Order: sequence, then C-alpha cells, then structure tokens
Amino acid sequence: MKPYPHRYSASAAGGTDGEVTLASPSLASIASAAPPEFDGPGGLWSPETLLTAVVADCIILTFRAIARASHFTWVTLECRTEGVLDRLEGATQFTSFTTVARLTIPAEASEQKARRLLEKAERDCLVANSLRSTRTMQIEVTHAQTGRQA
Repeated sequence: MKPYPHRYSASAAGGTDGEVTLASPSLASIASAAPPEFDGPGGLWSPETLLTAVVADCIILTFRAIARASHFTWVTLECRTEGVLDRLEGATQFTSFTTVARLTIPAEASEQKARRLLEKAERDCLVANSLRSTRTMQIEVTHAQTGRQA
C-alpha cells in the first residue's frame, strides 16, 4: 500500500436535463441521473444507489485484505446493502445502512473466524467510517461443499 494521504479525482458533467456523465482518469465513464424518488427517469445509477453500492463494495474489498492478512481461505462474499434516506434536523440525509453479508467458506474453515473477520471488515470499511449514518450488518456463513448454513 502507498503511504497516506491518498488522493482521488472524479468529475461529473451534465446539462439542464437528462443524464450526468461521471468520469475519472483511466476509468470508463458511467451515466447517472436522479432516481425515480426525485422524479428521475430510473434505470440509471444515481448518487443514492452509487453511495449504497460503495458501502457494500468497500466491505468486500476490506474483507479481502483482512482475510489475506489473516491467512483465511474463503470462496465468495456477497453484500447487499440498503440505505435509508430521510429528513433529519431539516436536512435530507442517509440515516442508516444495513448490509446483509453472505459468505461462503470451505468445509474445513472456521465459521467463528469468518464471522469475526467480517465484523472487522465492516468496522474498518473506510467508506462506511466516513459516513455519519448508523450501520448494521447481518452475517450469513455457508460451507461450500456441504451447502449447509453455519
């Protein structure tokens, strides 16, 4: 890992209506628009869905690093995150993020260690730590070969 601070650059461009193009050096551009809840067209990423997805993405990437450092073998991790946007103290903001993490581990792997590492990943997720919303995570661990839930 490179020393801190790290810097990231992104841009957004749009007209009076329609899509906004999101760009960052060396990355494919993506289109976004307001979600249907804000009278947007739907069918495109919005700032709200992007932020919610980034929480799930960050947990997976953080888990990868923690599992690697802990020499923990795993198969797949799926995180589904739901963000709740509400009015609080006169401002529209996300008030909570709930993540359901489904981790598949080899038959011989420790479910207890898997849960402990997932909890650490949620605690250490830099994106989630940058938000002031409450966060919760539900963990489901399944052994790969047997298909049984741990």
